[in-house]
Amino acid sequence: MWYSEDWKDYILIDAAGGEKLEYWGDVLLRRPDPQAIWTEKSKTALWSKTDATYHRSKSGGGSWEYFNKKMPQRWTVGYKNLTFNIKPMGFKHTGLFPEQAVNWDWFSNLIKNAKRPVKILNLFAYTGGATVAALSAGASVCHVDSSKGMTTWAKENVISSGLEDKK
Repeated sequence: MWYSEDWKDYILIDAAGGEKLEYWGDVLLRRPDPQAIWTEKSKTALWSKTDATYHRSKSGGGSWEYFNKKMPQRWTVGYKNLTFNIKPMGFKHTGLFPEQAVNWDWFSNLIKNAKRPVKILNLFAYTGGATVAALSAGASVCHVDSSKGMTTWAKENVISSGLEDKK
């Protein structure tokens, strides 16, 4: 598994028993993840000190349980020169897939070294992690997602990263 060491505000603390324990800025979240196949949790003390935990429902979906009354409804995290808006959603997501940062770095290097204009079509683009990275690298991007809420969130991420003047 490839993991970027360049995150400013995201840390994967542990992953085991079908769950991930992560710092998103200074917010500690516990959420299910079927990819967390390891059986033994290594940071056991932190697992019980989360700001919020996502619980799956047996009928589908689920909900967040909040333990920290001062936890923000949304906040930002930084990756290199990029800034992303984060908020816990009703289906365990936070609006960003931090494991994709290695892909952002890979294609950003390709874009920067292309020696020609690069145009990107980002389909199923969600909240725009890849869109923001490609814009920052110098590409023009067509961001497509079927959810108006997600494209609005992507625009917020573009603005938060100071890239609103990019095509």
